[in-house]
Amino acid sequence: MQKSHPVFSPLIQGYWRMAEWGMTTQQQHTFLKQHVEMGITTVDHAPVYGPDSACERMFGEVLALDSRMRDQIEIVSKCGIYRGEGKTVNHYNSSKAAIIASVDESLSRINTDHLDVLLLHRPDLLMDADDAAEAFAELSAAGKVKHFGVSNFTPTQFELLQSRLDQPLVTNQVEINPVNLQVTEDGTLDQLQRMRVSPMAWSCLAGGRIFTENSEQMTRLRETLAQVMEEIGASSIDQVIFAWVMRLPAKPVPIIGSGNIERVHAAAGALDLSLTHEQWYRIWVASKGHGVA
Repeated sequence: MQKSHPVFSPLIQGYWRMAEWGMTTQQQHTFLKQHVEMGITTVDHAPVYGPDSACERMFGEVLALDSRMRDQIEIVSKCGIYRGEGKTVNHYNSSKAAIIASVDESLSRINTDHLDVLLLHRPDLLMDADDAAEAFAELSAAGKVKHFGVSNFTPTQFELLQSRLDQPLVTNQVEINPVNLQVTEDGTLDQLQRMRVSPMAWSCLAGGRIFTENSEQMTRLRETLAQVMEEIGASSIDQVIFAWVMRLPAKPVPIIGSGNIERVHAAAGALDLSLTHEQWYRIWVASKGHGVA
């Protein structure tokens, strides 16, 4: 039976740097409550975030402090990346056994009985789509995961997995920013728009490169973003970038990585901004270094 798509908040709070924020559990609870009150209710996790899955563990401690928060949020987590230890190498594993074990471990760390969305974190070159589909079906039947999606998948990888499922993949979490334009060119966003599946956009600020790198490309981008900022009444370049991402017709949902509530609040201001076609392309041209044909 086909399941309906989940409803994500218009922005997603990413917790991949939670272990670096230097907050007490009480401070983390306050931060969570504050962004939920802003309407940012979807949170993004993964077992590989933080040493020894620290970010999921810390978030679980927050929910243990106030279990009422669980009903106010949608939890996204992932599976499939394994860090090498000793003589082993970093690798991917999307087998049924690995997926189910990873979910059980995440549920225990996060202190919840279900995930709202589970993503395969990276394409596994050894993925058996039928095996992964069996894992999804078992987790769904057990009530441990409500919806499934992928992260960093190509269109053909997405279609392969979808062909084995009786419910829709609800997202593809991919990098989208004015520096890395790959998914705007390789068919990823075209496919998602056709299927009416909203991507989640990670690294919208290009890991800070736009602000710190002194290359010709980044200098052009900063100057153009500053011009557009003035034109649309934005309060920061960050807001312009988030607005640029959301202007894409596939309707990406940006993930915010900051643990500073003021920066989260500022990012939310992008929801009230709109770029014209010319302004959007002006930023594209600044990144590319040439105009359209």
